[in-house]
Amino acid sequence: MSGGMYDDEPEGGEELREEPPRRSRALLITVVILVALFLVFTGFAAFWTERLWFSSVGYQEVFNTLLRTKVALFLVFALLMALSVGVNLLIAYRFRPIFRPSSPEQVSLDRYREAVTPIRVWLLAGTSVVIGLFAGATASGKWREYLLWRNGTSFGKEDPYFHRDIGFYVFDLPWLHYLVDFLMAVAVISLIAAAVVHYLYGGIRLQSRHDRFSGPAAAQLSVLMGVFVLAKAADYWLDRFDLLNESGSLITGVTYTDDHAVLPARNILMFIALICAVLFLANLVLRTWLLPSVGLALLVLSSILLGLVWPGIVQQFQVEPSQADKESPYIAKNIQATRAAYDLEDADVRPYSGTTTLDAQQQAEEVRNLPGIRLVDPALIQATFEQRQQVTRYYTVVGAPDVDRYRINGLDRDVVVALRELDQEGLPEDSKNWSNLHTVYTHGYGVIAAFGNQRDRDNRVVTSSDDPVWAEKDIPPQGELTDLTADGYRGQVYFGENSPEYSIVGKASASSPDVELDLPNGDDESGSTTNTYTGASGVEVGGLWRQLLYAWKFGEPNIVLSGRVNQNSKILYDRDPRKMVEKVAPWLTVDQDPFPAVVDGKIVWMLDGYTTTDQYPLAQRGSFEEMTSDARASGNEFRTLPTDEINYMRNAVKATVDAYDGTVTLYAWDEQDPLLKAWRSAFPGTVKDKADIPEDLLQHMRYPEDLFKVQRYQLARYHVTDPNDFYESNDRWEVPDDPNTTGKLQPPYRLSVRTPGGPDEPVFSLTSVYAPYRRNNLAAFVSVDADASKSDYGTLRVLTLPGNTQIPGPGQIANQFGSNTTIQNELAKLTRNANVRVLNGNLLTLPVGVTDDSSDGGLLYVQPLYAVRSGTSTANYPVLQYVLVSLGNRSGIGTTVAEAVADVLGTSLEETPPTLPPSPGGGGTQPPGNNQGGSQEATVVDLLRRADAQFKAAQQALQDGDLGKYQTLTKRAERLVVRALELAQQDGTTQGGGGGGGSSSNG
Repeated sequence: MSGGMYDDEPEGGEELREEPPRRSRALLITVVILVALFLVFTGFAAFWTERLWFSSVGYQEVFNTLLRTKVALFLVFALLMALSVGVNLLIAYRFRPIFRPSSPEQVSLDRYREAVTPIRVWLLAGTSVVIGLFAGATASGKWREYLLWRNGTSFGKEDPYFHRDIGFYVFDLPWLHYLVDFLMAVAVISLIAAAVVHYLYGGIRLQSRHDRFSGPAAAQLSVLMGVFVLAKAADYWLDRFDLLNESGSLITGVTYTDDHAVLPARNILMFIALICAVLFLANLVLRTWLLPSVGLALLVLSSILLGLVWPGIVQQFQVEPSQADKESPYIAKNIQATRAAYDLEDADVRPYSGTTTLDAQQQAEEVRNLPGIRLVDPALIQATFEQRQQVTRYYTVVGAPDVDRYRINGLDRDVVVALRELDQEGLPEDSKNWSNLHTVYTHGYGVIAAFGNQRDRDNRVVTSSDDPVWAEKDIPPQGELTDLTADGYRGQVYFGENSPEYSIVGKASASSPDVELDLPNGDDESGSTTNTYTGASGVEVGGLWRQLLYAWKFGEPNIVLSGRVNQNSKILYDRDPRKMVEKVAPWLTVDQDPFPAVVDGKIVWMLDGYTTTDQYPLAQRGSFEEMTSDARASGNEFRTLPTDEINYMRNAVKATVDAYDGTVTLYAWDEQDPLLKAWRSAFPGTVKDKADIPEDLLQHMRYPEDLFKVQRYQLARYHVTDPNDFYESNDRWEVPDDPNTTGKLQPPYRLSVRTPGGPDEPVFSLTSVYAPYRRNNLAAFVSVDADASKSDYGTLRVLTLPGNTQIPGPGQIANQFGSNTTIQNELAKLTRNANVRVLNGNLLTLPVGVTDDSSDGGLLYVQPLYAVRSGTSTANYPVLQYVLVSLGNRSGIGTTVAEAVADVLGTSLEETPPTLPPSPGGGGTQPPGNNQGGSQEATVVDLLRRADAQFKAAQQALQDGDLGKYQTLTKRAERLVVRALELAQQDGTTQGGGGGGGSSSNG
C-alpha cells in the first residue's frame, strides 16, 4: 500500500505541477482573444459610426467612393508586393543548392536552417503578408494622387521647356512617381528577401574564394537588380520634369544651371541606367559579375560627377559672375507662371499720389460720407459682446466676431456679427450631469450684431452709450437682422464652432415634453422655454444596436441606459462647420474663418474651400502656414497636401452649413478650375453648380481671407514683372508688422472703400497695405472687391505710392499717435485712473478724395481706442472711448470720426449723416430715416406690410402650439408698427411745421 502510494505520488504531484502552467496559458489566450475582440469592435464601431455620419448629412457616396478607392489601392498594391516577395522567397528556396561544400560558414548556418525549415511555409506566408500590409497601407494613402490621375483634365497651357500640358505635372506626374517608387521598392525588398534565403541555404557563400553565387542565385539576383536599375532609369526620366518644381535659393523652377547642367546630366544618367539594366539582365547568359559591377560603379560615379560636381562647376564659374544676365529668362518664366498660378495676372495696378488736392471742408465732407470707417474692432469686441449680450452664463462668443454687410433701411451697412454658442463650462458644477450635458444643454441661440461704425439703423451718430450700436441683440431677439425676413427667424445653433462633443435630441412622441433648453429666462431653467430638434441631420439611435455602437464610441453607457434615449432620438456629433466641410469634401482646404450670416430667416455658416497643389510648373512655392499667419491667425491646419508648401490656389468652392439642421451644401465657384473639374468627376453630384446659389445667399458671400493673404504674400514680390528689377529687389514690398503685436504681420481688414478705376460707389473690400522691403513707410495700398454679388468681385486693386515721397506706414502712424501731445493729454484723462488701461484697436487705412480714374487722392488712417478696467475679472470688457485719425501729416483725436477729423483740420464740424442716391419714389437725395413725400410714405407702408406678415406668422405659430415663437413674432410685429407710427408722425410734424397745420389736414 505504502509502496503504491509512494509510486502514485509523483504522478499526482506532476499533475499538480503542470496545472498552473496550463491555467496560465489559458488565461493568456483568453486575454489575447479579449484584447483582439476589443480592438476589432473598436475599429468596427469607429468605421460604422463614420459611415452613419456621412449618411446622416447626405454624403454617403463620398464615404463609399473613398472606401472603394482606399480598399482597392490597398488590395492591389498589397497583393503585388506580397506576391513579389513570396514568389522570390519560394524561388530562392526551390533552387537552393542540394549539396553545399563543408566550411565553417555553412556549419554555423546549419542550426539556423534546422530551425527555419520546419516552419518555412509560415515564415514565407507571414513575411509576405506583413510586407504586403505595409505596402497596401502606404498605397491607400495615395488616394488623392490616384483619383486626380484617373480624373485629370487639361489646363489648356503648356510649359515652355517640355511643351507638355500643365495637367501632366498636376495630375499625372505624382502618380507616375509613386508607381516607379513602388516598383523600386518591390525590387529592393524582393532582392533582400531572396538574398537572405540564398545565403541561409548556401546559394551565396561569402567565405568562398570561388563561385560565391550559385547559378540560380546569380540569375535571380541579376533579374531583380536589372528591374531596380530599369526602374531607376524611369525615375531619372521623371526627375527631368521635377526640375520645373524644384525650389532653389533664387526661384522655384528651372534655372540656368538646371537647364545647362542638371537636365543634360539626368538624360545621360537615364541612358547609363538603361545600359546598366541590360548588363544585369545579360548576366543571365554571361554568368559573370564583372560587366554588371562595372556598369553599376559607372552609374554611381556618374551620379556623383554629373549630378553634383558638374552643376556646382557651372553655377560657380558660369552663373555667379553674371547671374542677373544668366538667370533673366528663367526669372521671367517664373514670374509669368507664379502670377498665373496665384491668379495675379489681372491685378489692376495704378499709381496713386497719396496726397489729396481737396480743401479742408471737402476733406471733412469726404470723410463723413465714407461708409467704411469701421470703428468696431472684432479682435477686441468679443469680450464686450459676451458681457453685454451673453444673456446667461452658458453662452459664449467663439473667437473674434466677423464682418459682414446687410442692406438696412436702404443703405448697405458693415455689421460685426457673432453667435451665442453653447458653453457648458458656464454651468454650475452640480448641474454638469450626463442628462443636462447631452440632452438639455444642446445648442446655442441667436445672433449678436453691431454696426461697424457709431451710427444706428437710421445712420445717426450714437455716442451716449458704452455699448456698441447694436444691430441685433437680446433674447427674444430684437434688431435689424431678424427683421430682414417676414417668414420668421430660427435662432437655434445646433451646429457651431463650440458645440458639445455629442448631443442626443428628439422626444418619444408629440405629447412628450420638450427638454432641450431653448430661450433662457434668467440664470436658471425656471420660466425658460424648451425645444425639440426636428432637423434633417443627425444619426437615429432608437435601436439597441446603434445605442451600443455609440456607447462604445463615446465610452458612455448612459446612451444605452438612459430613458432620455427613445425610439425617435438622434445623436448629433462632429458638428463644427469647418470639420463638416472638410469631411464631406476631403480634397478641399477649408478657410480657417467660417462666418455666420442670417439668410432668409436662418443662421447659415459660410465657408470657402480651396483647391491647391504644389505641382504647378515654374510657379513659386511658399509655406501655406507662413503666408496665412498674421496678428489674428497663427496659421492654418493643412489637409490637402502631405507638405505645407503650395504653388497654386483657387477659391473653387463656396460652402454653407445650416446652423440649425446641419445641412452641408457645396457650390462650385471657380468652375473653370481644372482641379475642381477633376474632383467633381471623382465625386459626382457632391458639388452644385454656381448657378444654383440662391440670390439671398450670394449677397453674403465674400472674398476669402486665406486666399487674399496668399495673394498678398506673393504679390509683394511678383508685382514686379521685369526680371532684372526682380533679381535686384529694387521694388520689393512686404506686409508691415501689426503696430499692436510685435513680430506679427498686420492682418487684412474688411472695409467699404473706393479706389481709382473702381466702381463709383464704395465697395465692400478686403484691404491691406505694403511697406518697402525692410522699411517702414508706405509703398502701396491693396484691396480686392469682396462682394460676391457684384460683377467686379475678385478684382485685385493695387495703388502704388511714389517712391520719392515718404508717406508714413502703419508703424510710423502709431508712433505719431504715441508722440502727439494733444492726443496724449486727452488720453491722460483715462490713464490717470490706475484701474483703467487703453487698448489700441485695428489701425485702418482708407483712400480718400478719390475722383474717377485720377491718381490723386489721400490716405486716411483711423484707429479706435478702447478703455478697459485692469484686472482678471470676467466682467471687464472694452468700451470704445476715442477715435484717432491721421490725414496727411496731421493727427487728431475725438469721440467720433467727425470730431477727430475736425481736430485734424482745425475746423468745427456738425455731424450729419451721408446722403443717399435718389430713391425711386422721390426726387433728389435724402438722409435715411428722414425721407419725405412719396419715399416716406413708401417706408411707412413697407413697415406696416412687414408687421402684417409677422402677425400672420405669429398666428400660424399659435395654431401650431409654438408659444415661444408666437411671442417673439408678435413683439417683432409690434416694434414694426411703432416704427411706422414714429415715421408717420415725423412726416406729419414736418409738413405741419412747413405748411401751417398741414399735418392735421393730411390726417
